[in-house]
Amino acid sequence: MIKKLLLTISLSTSILFAQSGLDIMQKVQDRDDGDNIIANMQMQLIDKNGHKRVRDMKTFSKDIGEDEKKLIFFLSPSDVKNTAFLTFDYKADEKDDDQWLYLPALNKTKRIPASDKDSSFMGSDFSYFDMTEPVLSDFNIKLIKESVVKRKSGNQKVWIVEMTPKNDEVRDETGYLKSVAYVRQDNYMLTRAKFYLKKAKRVKYMDVKKVETIDGIDVATVTTMTMKKGKKTIHKTILIQSDIKMNQDLKEEMFSIRTIEKGL
Repeated sequence: MIKKLLLTISLSTSILFAQSGLDIMQKVQDRDDGDNIIANMQMQLIDKNGHKRVRDMKTFSKDIGEDEKKLIFFLSPSDVKNTAFLTFDYKADEKDDDQWLYLPALNKTKRIPASDKDSSFMGSDFSYFDMTEPVLSDFNIKLIKESVVKRKSGNQKVWIVEMTPKNDEVRDETGYLKSVAYVRQDNYMLTRAKFYLKKAKRVKYMDVKKVETIDGIDVATVTTMTMKKGKKTIHKTILIQSDIKMNQDLKEEMFSIRTIEKGL
């Protein structure tokens, strides 16, 4: 009886850790998330008193080989209208991602240096670092356990994976002491995450509230990022994607500094 119990525990443990944390996070990055995409996006910024500001955007993304290029144009309100963001997300570990922000009030394009990537993206709870995929080789990655995330649409079986920067340089660039990812076992989507900030002992909680299947691809259409200090909510950002169109005829030359300066 004892031998059978030990065998059962051993088999369960083998199944649980058949994939490493790195294997899982690599599959998160490798999963098909669509290509040549045009979408509308709304950013809702909510302060600690519940006051809300709304920003409307148009987004474009295209895969170039294994790399991805993205454009974001701010349409409203007037104080951010015509602001634009361009990012080149490189797959190769040895190549740093490139990001530029066009500020129409100054008629100036600013390149985002590595030292600023932990800064807030346009006043939101997402940082510039959050706008690209992390370089997995920069982190110690560990599978913690399996769990279940309860949703109204049904429970989601997940792996919980911890990522810790390998050195001070990565820690300074990301702004995170560590992050904990909740990865769905059915489709390798990130459904939740916790980010432990280096500054002010704050924690950010990311939650994918809604997923839609578009042209056979699972897409997060409502995502929240909540900044907390202890149990107190400091700020919250809600991103809502709509009118998502895939497989559009987007040319590579569209993804350029000239385009963000010229506008839509």
